[in-house]
Amino acid sequence: MANLIDPKTTYIDDTVILGENCTIYPNVMIKGNSKIGDNTTIFMGSYIEDSEIGCNNTIYTSYIISSTVGDGNTIGPYAYMRAGNNVHDNNRIGSFVELKNDTIRCNVKIPHLSYVGDTSIDDNVNIGAGVKVANYDGKEKHKTVIEANTMVGCNSVLVAPVTLYKDSYVAAGSVITQDVPEKSLAIARERQINKSL
Repeated sequence: MANLIDPKTTYIDDTVILGENCTIYPNVMIKGNSKIGDNTTIFMGSYIEDSEIGCNNTIYTSYIISSTVGDGNTIGPYAYMRAGNNVHDNNRIGSFVELKNDTIRCNVKIPHLSYVGDTSIDDNVNIGAGVKVANYDGKEKHKTVIEANTMVGCNSVLVAPVTLYKDSYVAAGSVITQDVPEKSLAIARERQINKSL
């Protein structure tokens, strides 16, 4: 049986399926053909529409639309999952992260302040703060692939279409326009010059 902290301020369509021992906090709206798995906690201010959420997830004040979330994930606060996402298990989708049409495997960390669109991310990837995927060229959307055990440094831009092969690194502040080979470090930024005043 689901635990509704304050049923008077919780809005759940009669088409929604709630699992055992899930906890729904006040001011949550769950709409459409959504399904919430066992032992999942959804904190106040969250909005979920036409999405399937697995078991043992924690969702902090986030929007999830037409997406699938596996088991054991932590989402938010203030994450925005637009349509078409498939997030597997044990991932961290953090503060002010926007996802669109992504496949995210397991043990992936996107902690904060990133936009990731039209991207496939394999296991054990770490996306630093402020990373953006430039998936739109003004006419078409393009795909980005990030293979397993890759780390993308803070404030980098990945210009799609591009592939980061497994065990690769992207230096912070880089603009990546070409594929990064396996077990390589990509640095794509202007060299620092210090001049006396």
